[in-house]
Amino acid sequence: MISSGENPRRALVYALKAAKAFEPSSNETPNLEHVMSLHVLAAIHCSLGNYNEAIPVLEKSIQIPAIYLGLDHALAKFAGCMQLGDTYAMLGQVENSILCYTAGLEIQKQSLGDKDPRVGETCRYLAEAHVQALQFDEAANVCQMALDIHRGPEEEAADRKLMGLICEARGDYESALEHYVLASMSMAANGREVEVASVDCSIGDAYLSLSRYDEAVFAYQKALATFKSKKGESSTSVASVLVKLGNLYNKIGKFKESKTQCQNALKIYESRPNSHQVEEVASGFIDIAAIYQSMDELDQAIRLLRKALKVYGDDVPGQQSTVAGIEAQIGVMHYMMGEFSESYNSFKSAVSKMRASGEKKSAMFGIALNQMGLACVQRYAINEAAELFEEARGVLEKEYGAYHADTLAVYSNLAGTYDAMGR
Repeated sequence: MISSGENPRRALVYALKAAKAFEPSSNETPNLEHVMSLHVLAAIHCSLGNYNEAIPVLEKSIQIPAIYLGLDHALAKFAGCMQLGDTYAMLGQVENSILCYTAGLEIQKQSLGDKDPRVGETCRYLAEAHVQALQFDEAANVCQMALDIHRGPEEEAADRKLMGLICEARGDYESALEHYVLASMSMAANGREVEVASVDCSIGDAYLSLSRYDEAVFAYQKALATFKSKKGESSTSVASVLVKLGNLYNKIGKFKESKTQCQNALKIYESRPNSHQVEEVASGFIDIAAIYQSMDELDQAIRLLRKALKVYGDDVPGQQSTVAGIEAQIGVMHYMMGEFSESYNSFKSAVSKMRASGEKKSAMFGIALNQMGLACVQRYAINEAAELFEEARGVLEKEYGAYHADTLAVYSNLAGTYDAMGR
């Protein structure tokens, strides 16, 4: 039914019946047919957006297989862990997804051995999850495990590209360049021009971070030429390189050239109102907004961020924390413009989304609470401000410790608020 495009709600009825029918047999000895039926049931729940209903189904599917019964049972348990991790990721619960992927990797290593190519694939998958959670040291360790397994040239190129990204995020731009160049050479040898262009963009980013601007421009222009010839002048890939050039020109003070590149990119993004490339178009608007913000053109930056929100739309499974981040950024800019009520409303929406998506422990959540508190101070809502600063203090002390600049800023704000309350 699923493969023939039937209504998933009808498929769900059969999946529920199948799972129920297999259940008694699993009570006696672990039955892999039952496990498979639960995996299918969970996948249908996810396709309908019912992620919270998929989670207990997958948890049950992980408990049934017995590793001592052989490889099939171990791999069924592994598949359940990975599917559960993906489901948590769609809900924005990155920490839970990483726990599931790590458990899956351990099961796979026990059953296949440390050097199996499939273990390498899982290592890269886990490393990517660590990158999303901004856990770059953990990402580097797992990605290195993937590289050490020595799979084919294509896999090594993908691992090197990811390792380059991790090195860049840690501020080690020279090592990042080394990994990117090795990835690029491997891809070029296999005739994968579009992927080489994607790595050229990363090489340009690393050169930009090293203030080697001419080499960065050359790398970006090379990528741009490939994307134009292979994907067409109006592809989102072309637009993304134009944004990178706009960012570079902005950094070196060539503001006119920067705006030209940004406007050319905007024409491409705005010509795709109903595109399936939601992520690329929304990210494009966000990146251009950041350039306009750095030029102090806050109205234009807010307008672009609102476009990004519109692209994501209301139904955004797995994008709650991204949308919350955009709303928080809009709140910051309204605050800078002295529009404190608009700022407060943006932060209120962002904070409620962060609470809903399980981001309550992240530093980003603490910073948003602090900013929302500042907006309350400007609106003379002192009691609410104090509550927000207190919650922010708890989050940031746990995430950053007492002596981090962001935590110290909250202490200062909280002391000022207590003073205003006569405490």
